[in-house]
Amino acid sequence: MLQIKKHLHSVVGSAAERLGYLDLSFDITEPARPEFGDFATNAALIGAKAASMNPRVFADSLLNEIEGAQDPNIESISVAGPGFINFKLNRDWLHDEIRLALELGESGYGRVDVGKGARLLLEFVSANPTGPLHLGNGWWASYGDSLGRLLRFVNFQVSTEYYVNDTGGQIRALGGSIVALRNGEEVPEGGYSGSYVADLAKTYKGTDDITEAGRWAAEQILVFIKESLAKLEIEFDNWYSQASIEESGLVAEVISVMEEAGVIDVIDGKKVFRATEFGDSRDRYLTKENGDLTYLAGDIAYHYNKLVMRGFDYAIDIFGADHQGQVPSLKGAMLALGVESDRLEILLGQMVSLVRDDEVVKFSKRKGNVVDLGEVTDEIGPSAMRLLSLSTSIDRATTVDLESVRSKSMDNPVYYIQYAHARMAAVERMRIERGIEDPTLAGVNMALLEHPREIELLKVMARLDETVEFAARERAPYKIVGWLKEFASAFHGFYHDCSILGASSEVVAARIILVRGCQVALRVGLSLVGVTAPEQM
Repeated sequence: MLQIKKHLHSVVGSAAERLGYLDLSFDITEPARPEFGDFATNAALIGAKAASMNPRVFADSLLNEIEGAQDPNIESISVAGPGFINFKLNRDWLHDEIRLALELGESGYGRVDVGKGARLLLEFVSANPTGPLHLGNGWWASYGDSLGRLLRFVNFQVSTEYYVNDTGGQIRALGGSIVALRNGEEVPEGGYSGSYVADLAKTYKGTDDITEAGRWAAEQILVFIKESLAKLEIEFDNWYSQASIEESGLVAEVISVMEEAGVIDVIDGKKVFRATEFGDSRDRYLTKENGDLTYLAGDIAYHYNKLVMRGFDYAIDIFGADHQGQVPSLKGAMLALGVESDRLEILLGQMVSLVRDDEVVKFSKRKGNVVDLGEVTDEIGPSAMRLLSLSTSIDRATTVDLESVRSKSMDNPVYYIQYAHARMAAVERMRIERGIEDPTLAGVNMALLEHPREIELLKVMARLDETVEFAARERAPYKIVGWLKEFASAFHGFYHDCSILGASSEVVAARIILVRGCQVALRVGLSLVGVTAPEQM
């Protein structure tokens, strides 16, 4: 799709240049209705303004220039409405999609070079190791993992990282809860409750030092966290300790760099970053009155470590919406440290709610009423969990009704998409069972693929590279899921209306090759969102 649009853009642009109009900014789009053609352009509307001419008159001039060039891809061209130019192409460009899919395979079909080989560090989840991962964490975990897959596919060198917040007040609060329960006392105010804390307290053999107890408990909880993520088939390249940043002396070193840059004030013995000079709503404390470091100070050092010390070209963080206030602080600090603003990108995920038995379930680690990610994944399956979490943009609040995803019906979008692949795989099994000759790409007549369902299917298939590029640039894996739904719908329509193995032998051969190409495309899309492609359902 990207290539044919680029070609048509060049054809129209060259025609405009021959008329004396250079560098017109126009679009090549697909018409809303197929009877208008395969593609359309608003070039005449744009050019007419520059020429102070009636758009229809300008469109006729452009049409004559394009027809005169006799492009072999264009079957017919017409002017419609106020001056839109519609193109109908010969079917070779669609049949080429099948050839590309089969020749490039799952590793190459649909790829575009957006990243140019740049090194990118993607940090996501990074939930405090003070309790099991909940449903919201899993939502953002699926998003982060899919974004990583997508960015690798478009030629970024991606490393994934989980930042382990294994120090600070929340770890001491966890440790205080462990010690209190171990000693038969009530959980202190602001501590952590829940069965998982009580179970940990029963096995804790250390001292009553709450920092020691908290660090120990965090290590145990990290095991649970890794197990929950493994159920979603999510692994991180690196687990980076917050404590290691603080203990290395890097925080003090970075504050010194900021002092040398003249962006630090000392107020009542506390060091303050003049963040308002870099777009923040207020200045930010980096040290406390007793000399302790603030959380922000450690976070600044961590991002300095990412972008300066480890030399990543770009860093992307995925935070919950409650961290929105950190965004201008961190980006301002990076600017103060000489790091270009576009090298750090922070994406915010909105709240996720769970409906179970017609009731909304609320969760809190401190109160101990979390909806455990591992349990939900076991209940609906990892593929369903991932597809559901990627069906909408991360910046939209979401409510999940478990009943709607338990059913194995065509109303379930997860089942609907995966069933399309199972049907594709079944075609090959039935071919073998019926003793139908194995066709080859070179030996079939693709011109026989002219049924409206076949054309629709090929057009959706052709949009994969365009969808991949948009999804990568906009950090929007949900666009891949949208394409998967559309592609599955087109395939189910084709499967229902076109007799794949019951037509004439030449048509059967062409349709088998079509299904094989579609199978490659569908597997590419599913792999980008981390969902399995079942052979049978």
